[in-house]
Amino acid sequence: MIQHCPTPTELDDLELLASGAYAPLRRFNEPGSVVTLRLPEGVDEAELVDPEGLPLARVSADGSLEPLTHAQYGPFRRLHLTPAEVRAQHAGATFVPVADALTDGDLAQLRELGRVVLLALTGTGTATLSPVALVRASLAAAELLGDATVVAVPLPSHGDAEADHALGTQVVATYAGGDPVRALADHDGDLPAPIAAIVDEDRPAADEQGLVLFFTGLSGSGKSTLARALMDLLLERGGRTVTSLDGDVVRRHLSAGLTFSRADRETNIRRIGWVAAEIARHGGVAVCSPIAPFAETRQQVREMVEAAGGAFFLVHVATPLEECERRDRKGLYAKARAGEIPDFTGISSPYEEPEDAAVRVDTTGRSVEDALHDVLVALDESGHLHLTGGHA
Repeated sequence: MIQHCPTPTELDDLELLASGAYAPLRRFNEPGSVVTLRLPEGVDEAELVDPEGLPLARVSADGSLEPLTHAQYGPFRRLHLTPAEVRAQHAGATFVPVADALTDGDLAQLRELGRVVLLALTGTGTATLSPVALVRASLAAAELLGDATVVAVPLPSHGDAEADHALGTQVVATYAGGDPVRALADHDGDLPAPIAAIVDEDRPAADEQGLVLFFTGLSGSGKSTLARALMDLLLERGGRTVTSLDGDVVRRHLSAGLTFSRADRETNIRRIGWVAAEIARHGGVAVCSPIAPFAETRQQVREMVEAAGGAFFLVHVATPLEECERRDRKGLYAKARAGEIPDFTGISSPYEEPEDAAVRVDTTGRSVEDALHDVLVALDESGHLHLTGGHA
């Protein structure tokens, strides 16, 4: 049986299925359910592992699970209780789902309820804050309330608002048992100082946030040239830690041994994305310039960066194929046309043009400075970097 590491959303779903929080749902891929698991092509059964390789469960062809153990690591793991544990420890309390920092007005409402359990909804894509910051903010609120407990519930978003609402209502009711559930009506008022400090740390200003500048385009489009010019400008201006993750350089050092098959090319992009996300996690700027032809993999990189608290700024260097082929300094297009290079993007392998680019640049007939200006203006307007009009 192969081992497979699910996506962050699937790992959240796995934890809730195994704990009984999704009851009566007990397995993945029920007809009509948003709780799904996608295994590698041709695989029906697998041992599901966490990112460190710890076996968590076995999944059968019908999506049913055999739990092996629970996740054991991660911030505030001690607060990840099962619904049965919560009901046993907190019977008679009022249960309140929380997906954002609580305001003075929220706390005033909660003080009228007596003993409360704050269910911090930390799952992928659900909370406004990062999962760690949401729990920290909820713990600060519990301390201010005095008679409150925090439980972390990894309820993820599946991109279907109606289905997610129904699922969330069901999960909260499962934790509460027969005890009352109170949804906060609004978030009037200011944030108390201890909570505001946590929010400020978790939501830095755009120009202080970790940033991944991701240039994508055909071979010969000018993406590496623009990326290098931007990196040089950032280094000249100073004030930020900048790292280049150029496609060719990464292949020599991080992805040595990978071929140019689609699977290996996607692995290369995911490696770039993981490193870039870690740079952004620590407030740095990563400048990446792979071809990255497939939308799904670019989206995976975006999700890694955003999960790390960084901003993902996608630049589509949209120089037409004809111009890229005309330049062809390395002779790659000629070899691809002659059949000497298989799976060559733009010739024998597709390039999926981004629909979510922050800026689109055609370098045909333009100087590097002129084309780069388009990128600088977009960065300035987004607030992530101010490198035009005399800004420092």
